[in-house]
Amino acid sequence: MFLTSFLAGIALGIFYFTALWWTVRKLPDLESGIYLWVSASFLFRAGVVVTGFYLVMAGDWVRMVFCLAGFMTVRLFSVRRVKRGDVLSVR
Repeated sequence: MFLTSFLAGIALGIFYFTALWWTVRKLPDLESGIYLWVSASFLFRAGVVVTGFYLVMAGDWVRMVFCLAGFMTVRLFSVRRVKRGDVLSVR
C-alpha cells in the first residue's frame, strides 16, 4: 500500500518536472504571451499534482507522506541533473 503511494509520488514528480522542463524549453520560441504560457502551465501542473495527491491520499495522511516522499525524490534527482548539466540545452 505504501509502496504504491511512493510510486505514485514518483509518477507525479516525473510528470510535474518533465512538464516544467518542457515549458521552460518553449519560452525562447514565444514572442508574446509568455506570462500566460507560464501561468497556464503552472496551473495545469499544480492541478494535476494536487488532484493526484488527493486521490492517492484517500483520507490516510501516511499515504500522503509516502506520495510526497516519492515526489521529492524525483525533485532531488531533477535538481542534481540540472546542476550537473545532463539536460538538453534550451535551444
